[in-house]
Amino acid sequence: MHLLYEEDGELKVGTVLAHAPASFQVETPHGRRAKIKAANVLLHFERPAATEMLAAAQAYAAGLDSDFLWQCCGGGEFGFADLAREYVGREPSPAEAAGVLLKLQSAPMHFHRRGRGRFQAAPAETLRLALAAAEKKQRVAAQIADWAARLVRFECPAEIERLKDELLYAPDRNKPETKAFEQACAQTGISGARLLERCGKLQDSHAYHLNRFLFEFYPRGTAFPPHEALAPPADLPLAAVEAFSLDDVGTTEIDDAFSLARASDDEWRVGIHIAAPALAFAPGSALDAIARERLSTAYMPGLKFTMLPEDAVTACSLDAGTERAVLSLYVNVSATDYAVRGRHSRLERIRIGANLRHPQIQALDAAFASGTEAGLPHEAELRTLWRLAEALERRRGKPSVNPLVPDYVFHVEQGRVQIEPRRRGAPLDKLVAELMILANSAWGELLAERDVAALYRVQSSGKVRMSVHPEAHDGLGVACYAWASSPLRRYADLVNQWQLAATLSGRKPPFARTSEALLSALRAFEVTYARYAEYQRAMEDYWCLRWLQQEGVTETEALVLRENVVRFAGLPLTARVPSLPAFDPGMRVRLAIGEVDLLERTAACVFREALGREARPGGAEQAMG
Repeated sequence: MHLLYEEDGELKVGTVLAHAPASFQVETPHGRRAKIKAANVLLHFERPAATEMLAAAQAYAAGLDSDFLWQCCGGGEFGFADLAREYVGREPSPAEAAGVLLKLQSAPMHFHRRGRGRFQAAPAETLRLALAAAEKKQRVAAQIADWAARLVRFECPAEIERLKDELLYAPDRNKPETKAFEQACAQTGISGARLLERCGKLQDSHAYHLNRFLFEFYPRGTAFPPHEALAPPADLPLAAVEAFSLDDVGTTEIDDAFSLARASDDEWRVGIHIAAPALAFAPGSALDAIARERLSTAYMPGLKFTMLPEDAVTACSLDAGTERAVLSLYVNVSATDYAVRGRHSRLERIRIGANLRHPQIQALDAAFASGTEAGLPHEAELRTLWRLAEALERRRGKPSVNPLVPDYVFHVEQGRVQIEPRRRGAPLDKLVAELMILANSAWGELLAERDVAALYRVQSSGKVRMSVHPEAHDGLGVACYAWASSPLRRYADLVNQWQLAATLSGRKPPFARTSEALLSALRAFEVTYARYAEYQRAMEDYWCLRWLQQEGVTETEALVLRENVVRFAGLPLTARVPSLPAFDPGMRVRLAIGEVDLLERTAACVFREALGREARPGGAEQAMG
């Protein structure tokens, strides 16, 4: 005797070797012996042989029509043998009965299972919807196959082109366009960007990389939404001093300036003046929502996306010839050893006498270092401030910048790039960095002393992070460090300025240390600021590669950073060199430069020779104004 039984949801056949009231011992067609519960047995038969019967049942099921069976079975529950008997008009053969069972199980849209061997016809409306869904699925699958086939031939369907940015930067894998695009990438063995390039739909490598940034952070475009007009306070007292700023040529958000005056024969009064947008609009305003969404100005070679709209920047920026509301820190220092004797903060208006730009007064770096005169504007004040910066750095015991870490300035114009080294730690650079450290640490201490919540920059065990608690910044050697010197460019600084302005005015600060608004601002700023930095580095890498192509560079020197990784000489560009021998970090090498791939942002480099050792640069966080 043979059995048709169900095991793990699958129909199987076997020959009975022995049986008990509740079970059977069977031998499968493959020679395996198994114990089958009687409740799992669906059909007993003597002939034909087990394997022949199952093959015949499968052939019989192939000739059955699911729709016709559904029409025949009625609305109630039924057994497969009963339907087979009604279908053939007599007692069905084992192959016929099993064939009907196979057909019923293979048509779940038509028949709902109600137990082993028992079924019920699906309601007409349910079946109609299921069949429509199956037909749609087949149409979509055919459409996906057609799109993929055209992409493999490097023909781009209009439907794929319309979703080009989404497919490249944030694909939705539930969409048929994405499935077709990924199938074509898999079949051709190339990346999505390369596939669209071959299709003629990606012709600008710079736009490809830039659009990734825009797609993530400005999906609705870079234009600013409507917002209220700024109303800077006009009733603040006017400072008795005149200030000047010191910035790069491309800086439009001038948010820090300095002043210097004699407090007495042996004492200077140094003023650090920070633009005060916190006095022009409040938390919860439309401008706050804009700043809260952008969180920081984003910089890339040749491009800048400001945190605040141009009109807000113009109204607050410390531009020459204007009177602006500022948050000022006045520091009294000794005229001999530049020791800090006292400090106080105030909200006021100040006249901006000049905006000094680095290229215009760059000669001061050499003049200060050599002790000579350059005859440039504000030279005497800048020399005094530089000496103060030197003293501040010595007393902290930490450098404001690491002069061993190279810095570069990118100039991009009409598709050509110029990359210039910028010496970190030069007198003017150190001047600004030290005064910003002084202001940020002083205001951090002020907020901590008054128990006012703030966003602090913390460094411990080499890791830099944001915190709402005043903790030490080991890298700068200060007890606490609250970013407050760039409120036009960083949201963390704007939040801290709101807190400082309220504290100095005797008002309740807008944010408590445990407020969700403050904590969410911290989390969002930390993540977004890091992502902006990643994109800036990526775009700098891109322009370094463009420079290699532009200048026709075929060989370069490089410094080994770690296994197979080098940094190019004269460029802020790192590359992986598979052929590099196992050198220790600090070894200088010569490389041959092969193909430059602007889409993948890579350069094929081959090791040529070792050139000797060099001290490996370290790293330290640079204070930012």
